[in-house]
Amino acid sequence: MLKAVILIGGPQKGTRFRPLSLDIPKPLFPIAGLPLIQHHIKACKRLAECKEILIIGSYTTTTMAQFVSDMQIEYSPVIIRYLQEFTPLGTGGGLYHFRDQVRAGNPTAFFLLNGDVCANFPLEELWAFHEERPNALVTIMGTEATRQQSVHYGCMVQEPTTKAVTHYVEKPSSYISTLINCGVYVCSLQVFHTMADALQKEKGGFYSRNGHGSPPPGYMSFEQDVLAPLAGTNKLYAMQVGHWWSQVKTAGSAIYANRHYLELHRRLKYEPCHILPYVYIHPTAVVDSTAVIGPNVSIGEGVTIKAGVRIKESIVLNNATINEHALVMYSVVGQGASVGEWSRVEGTPTDPDPDKPFAKMDNIPLFNSEGRLNPSITVLGSDVVVPPERIVLNSIVLPHKQLSRSFKNEIIL
Repeated sequence: MLKAVILIGGPQKGTRFRPLSLDIPKPLFPIAGLPLIQHHIKACKRLAECKEILIIGSYTTTTMAQFVSDMQIEYSPVIIRYLQEFTPLGTGGGLYHFRDQVRAGNPTAFFLLNGDVCANFPLEELWAFHEERPNALVTIMGTEATRQQSVHYGCMVQEPTTKAVTHYVEKPSSYISTLINCGVYVCSLQVFHTMADALQKEKGGFYSRNGHGSPPPGYMSFEQDVLAPLAGTNKLYAMQVGHWWSQVKTAGSAIYANRHYLELHRRLKYEPCHILPYVYIHPTAVVDSTAVIGPNVSIGEGVTIKAGVRIKESIVLNNATINEHALVMYSVVGQGASVGEWSRVEGTPTDPDPDKPFAKMDNIPLFNSEGRLNPSITVLGSDVVVPPERIVLNSIVLPHKQLSRSFKNEIIL
């Protein structure tokens, strides 16, 4: 038997995903028509040996209850549960806190997946790789990045023959390696002994400094406190994959992930209008036959798309309305938002450089060195109203705003 653990953090995280995360918890943000972590759950369900999926985070149980209930019904007989941390405990602390829940039933091993990554999740390959190495405590799914971008991730040096990780540094200050950590692991249950030792050291540091300058007791970084010490002990291995992989940190990365998930799943069953692949349209959406939608568009529940509308490279969330002849490109339109007739809502794509092999998303800061807004995806928050014949370009509009004019390169508070 196998289990899976999905780490989703809490509302204190995901600040770069605002204002979208003000209304929808980031782990539940719809990408290609499914909440972000439902893609993780689908991948785990494909493993016949996986009997239970535990979601760990510091969102309230009430926030996650409906989603977990829906997933339990859809993916039965796999058991799906949410475990709420009493306080944010880091990527390792929550896992260790709920170790008895993970070990219950004595699974052979468990998968550990960060909730903010997107991939086609080759978990079967990862499990086979881990099984071939009986002394492995943790096997990391790794991928190649550019030399410049690698320092923004966990970097690994690997023994070429055995694939053992000999050196691991999380976000190093200088170049280490182009092999980076994807945030997807297989862990043997014995890893909890290593975590216990790491936690004991953390507690010792906390009390020796009288609680100053340290995270609270129970906080642990899986990357820094577990993976780094395991490197060079022949207990940590990495399987390098060439499949698509990305983090979801910003609205731009959500649009990028949307494209790849649409290509993977190709879920559109009918074509209510002119479609340029690949597109997802919720069955309850009302779409005029003269609209042109795609490529890379997801349309949510209860959305209304009227005559002559053009949408590409965008996500339109539940109950939004796109009125006649409006144009939406490289944008996220929030829940209940309305785009007026002949209006134009447009952002700037932030995709990886296609001329650089292995390039990943650059999660650029909101502002440049001159204090100006960096061009990026346009985001309309929930219930925003864009009047007819207006242009909203490279801007972020917070929820419940009724725009009175056109905007370019602005944040509308």
